[in-house]
Amino acid sequence: MLYQSAQDWRKTEHKRVLVFGMSGLGKTHLSNLLRASGQWFHYSIDYRIGTRYMGEYITDNAKAHAMKVPFLRDLLMTDSIYIGSNISFNNLTPVATYLGKPGDPARGGTSMADYIERQEQFRQAEISALMDTERFIKRAQALYGYPHFICDSGGSICEWVDPDNPDDPLLRALADQTLLVWIKGSDAHTQDLIARFDKAPKPMAYQPEFLARVWAEYLSKNNLQEDDVDPDSFIRWTYAKALEHRQPRYEAMADWGVTVTADEVASVKTTTDFDDVIAAALERRA
Repeated sequence: MLYQSAQDWRKTEHKRVLVFGMSGLGKTHLSNLLRASGQWFHYSIDYRIGTRYMGEYITDNAKAHAMKVPFLRDLLMTDSIYIGSNISFNNLTPVATYLGKPGDPARGGTSMADYIERQEQFRQAEISALMDTERFIKRAQALYGYPHFICDSGGSICEWVDPDNPDDPLLRALADQTLLVWIKGSDAHTQDLIARFDKAPKPMAYQPEFLARVWAEYLSKNNLQEDDVDPDSFIRWTYAKALEHRQPRYEAMADWGVTVTADEVASVKTTTDFDDVIAAALERRA
């Protein structure tokens, strides 16, 4: 690990961490807090995906919909209007909207073929964005003079790695440059996440094998054809299964770094609080 002890962590001049875990447990909140101190560079993986690696896909999809409207089509064809995404650290909706949800087009769904294609685009984009971490560490110091660095990873990072392989190329690259920090939720947090998702279901990225399994199971269980599927109903049904699928993968990834609880993260109000939480996690691991 990058820091072998709490003492190593406290005395280093350059703190570098990558936080991972399910969306909604405090990764971005923590990153925003540290960034606001003026001493931490915040590298958002989802923002990098949406701006560097999937920006054209997102914009072209919006243009394709606009081209179906004669008024907008004429303006686009004469370069009279500009269409782009207004993505930000706190508004990643353009990425989620592009990913979409499989099912009945009349209810906002996409075909499974298109959905799988977009899932693969996202997988490649997320891996590329994560592999850019080292570059941004150097950039943050050399260009902007930030002494510390936090990588705010997406919830699907666990889908693209093999934590049990000590030579996993992505995990090895990340662990060589940052301290991996798992934000672990309790059973109560899990139920809260499920309840929140049920109210406002959002598109997610899934491991291909997992997606194929749950899609086939959902169609069989409900005796449906692809175009009969209510997109929101499918991703609601899938969410709890995705949490269950990801939990052991996060736990295995934690062996590459340290674990903090969501409650510990929620208690962080200052950079000193954060230093203390990480130091305690390193002491627990020792």
